[in-house]
Amino acid sequence: MSARSCPQCGAPVDPTDDFCGNCGNYLGWAADPGRTAGSGSATRDGAAVPPERTAGRVDAVPREADDAAHQARSTPVPPAPMPPVRTSPGEPPPAARLGPVLPGRPEAKRPLPTAAAEAAVHGPPCPNCGTANPPGRRFCRRCAAPLHQGQRPAGGPRRRRWRWRGDRSRWLRRLAALLVVAALVAALWVFHPRLLALWEDLRDRIANPAPVAPTSTTASAAVPDHPAAAAADGLSNRYWGAPAVGDSVDFGFDEPFRLLSVVVHAGASAEEEGFVAQARPSSLELVVTTADGGTRTLPVTLADQPGPQRTDTGISDVVRVRVVVRSATGLAPGGHIALGEVEFFRRP
Repeated sequence: MSARSCPQCGAPVDPTDDFCGNCGNYLGWAADPGRTAGSGSATRDGAAVPPERTAGRVDAVPREADDAAHQARSTPVPPAPMPPVRTSPGEPPPAARLGPVLPGRPEAKRPLPTAAAEAAVHGPPCPNCGTANPPGRRFCRRCAAPLHQGQRPAGGPRRRRWRWRGDRSRWLRRLAALLVVAALVAALWVFHPRLLALWEDLRDRIANPAPVAPTSTTASAAVPDHPAAAAADGLSNRYWGAPAVGDSVDFGFDEPFRLLSVVVHAGASAEEEGFVAQARPSSLELVVTTADGGTRTLPVTLADQPGPQRTDTGISDVVRVRVVVRSATGLAPGGHIALGEVEFFRRP
């Protein structure tokens, strides 16, 4: 009995095993254990017979039947009687004529079946077919059933790979939409003040400014007959007279509003002769106070000419405006600075 090896994993196996104990590979039925790959079948007298001559034999044929068949083939069969042949006068009879003789056909002896002695195996029985298996096997040698249900086959534990379940494109679209929304929210949070200012500026440009009159007017100083109220009475031939540079006039309002622009009329009159009669402010400073108490200062430069001069502001929730004289033109000793009119315009 010669040892075999599994053609798949190379593990040694017994000649009577039908399945490999290491990998469970099918080895072939053990009814013909004497046949191996690439070798012939053994005969009784030791002569090798090619596999094609023994492929069709049945190992279960009894020895007596095989001997009887062999003896029957070896016994010569008498030839059938030939019909009488007529001969010519003077020709010898057929028995006296010599002719060719066919050689005898050699018959190979049929090999006797060899029964492999199955060695006694002591080990755990197969849970499927009950065949005893040697210790250390993982698969049954008869039916290839796993002998140890709790153990994994050769190759070690495999890592479980995570797989995407469901429609991947749908989840990708949702993720992209979520990222876009998050980016928009972040942009609004960062650029909110700037965007709000742009929106208010756009509304200022398309709105029609409406005049708004102050409810109170006070000055830090004023010359006689030219009070601070004359700077907001709507008349161009009356003005507020500031004694010196640095004096200021305050305009108060009852309700907060969006201040779009301030129009200043410098000088004592809208006429050229009256305009140059007194000193004129050449630069002013607007201090705007909002409802929350905050202030914003805007410098204003005026041209030395009569007529209205507009300054755009665009400030919300205005409740108070202070006008401070920072410089003047034509101021002579004993003279004063004339501020003809200050007009305010709001957004409706």
